[in-house]
Amino acid sequence: MLVTTKEMFEKSRKENYAIVAPDFWDSNSCKTYVETAEELGVPVILSFAQAHSEMLSIEEACTLGKYYGEKASVPVALHLDHGLDVETVKKAVDLGYTSVMIDASAQPYEVNVARTKEVCDYAHAHGVVVEAELGHVGSGDVITSENKEALTDDHNIYTEVEMAKRFVEETGVDSLAVSIGTSHGLYKGTPVIDFDRLHELRAALPVPLVLHGGSGSGDENLERCATEGISKINVFTDFTVAAIESSKKEDYINWYKLLLDANESIKNKLKFYYKLFHTGKA
Repeated sequence: MLVTTKEMFEKSRKENYAIVAPDFWDSNSCKTYVETAEELGVPVILSFAQAHSEMLSIEEACTLGKYYGEKASVPVALHLDHGLDVETVKKAVDLGYTSVMIDASAQPYEVNVARTKEVCDYAHAHGVVVEAELGHVGSGDVITSENKEALTDDHNIYTEVEMAKRFVEETGVDSLAVSIGTSHGLYKGTPVIDFDRLHELRAALPVPLVLHGGSGSGDENLERCATEGISKINVFTDFTVAAIESSKKEDYINWYKLLLDANESIKNKLKFYYKLFHTGKA
């Protein structure tokens, strides 16, 4: 069944677990994510990033997500991840995405507020929920176990609590992606997560918290995030890495078998994350 994330997050916040939001990039990954969720009896957030439009257009991704989501036996939210401009995000709402993200986190605070509020006003009028980001989660710009000593407290890319409270009030956003030490892509070393900041944000904000850059963040870190305040954790890179590693297991001459084996590896990785995040049954 195709739903928004509202009910999913209400349950996850109450029971202290997170829901994985795996980014799909083709029909194989989309189908595999839904089949895995059905096998486990858990909800899934099918996430499609605007940055992956070279693989699928947002229209094609919407068609796939709606097809697999509507026939699924578990709750499925179809989410536009990292919408980079208001026009594209509004288009996703019109197409039928049940959840959208407007990412203006790299912009000045006032611009982020204005764009997020515009999207929220439009999406809410169509019954769609909105995620935004405050405290930029970049690529590689992160404190890890390898560079911690070289970086000072001035390296402040973390979400500030008072600013986050004001941002939620001014925009009406439904969930907030926060920066507490993760980054997109692959790391050199294990990220150092600011759990004190996470606890402060969880206590101060009335909306669910989202963590981006889950891949490679360390199993202990992610489990703690899932059980100590984060409701949704985005994962992408680990699934592509699992597929690549699967292709190295034998000297494939059958493309069909290679895809099936890659799908199985992706499924196993997703099962691992559901267990790690303590995700409750749908």
